[in-house]
Amino acid sequence: PYLPAAGELVLFDRSWYNRAMVEPVMGFCTDVQHKRFLKDVPLFEELLVKDGIKLFKFYFSVSKAEQEQRFNARKNDPLKQFKLSPVDNLAQKYWDQYTVKKFQMLNESNRTIAPWTVIRSDNKKKARLNCIRHILQSADYPDKLPDKELQTDPAVVISGIDEIKHMETNLFEPERLRG
Repeated sequence: PYLPAAGELVLFDRSWYNRAMVEPVMGFCTDVQHKRFLKDVPLFEELLVKDGIKLFKFYFSVSKAEQEQRFNARKNDPLKQFKLSPVDNLAQKYWDQYTVKKFQMLNESNRTIAPWTVIRSDNKKKARLNCIRHILQSADYPDKLPDKELQTDPAVVISGIDEIKHMETNLFEPERLRG
C-alpha cells in the first residue's frame, strides 16, 4: 500500500537504508543481515523500476562540522529537541564508521537502473532547491520548464558514481598511502 499508484509521487525517508548504514554501526543488525540487505536491495529496486516506477534515491550529505553544529543547535532549542535521538547523539562519535558504510552502500546499491544522487546539504535551502530541480528536470510533465531553468548546481548535486570516486580519492586512498 506504500508504493505509488499510477500518477502518484511517494516519498520515503532514509529508514529504508538504515540497514545499510546505521544498523550495522550501532549493532542493530547482524553482519549477515547487513550483507543480505546490500545484496537484495538492488534487485528489489530493479523490480520496481522495471515495473514502471521512476525511482529517485537521494543521499543528503552533510559535513561532520555542519552536523555537529546542527545537533548542538537542536540540543539548545526546545522546539527542535524532539529531533534528536540517542542514535543521533552518537553520530559524531561514529562518523568514520558511518563513512565506511556509506561508501559500501553506494558501491553495492548504485546501479544504472536505480542510481544514487548525492545532495551536498550543508546549505539546506540550496540542497532542497537543487533536489527539487533535479526531480523536475528528470520527470516528464505538461508545461515543463526548459532544462536551462531547471539546471542544478554541480557543486550540490553529485552522481553516486562521482561520490564513490571522490570518497576513494579523498577519504580512503590517503589512508592506504600512509599505512
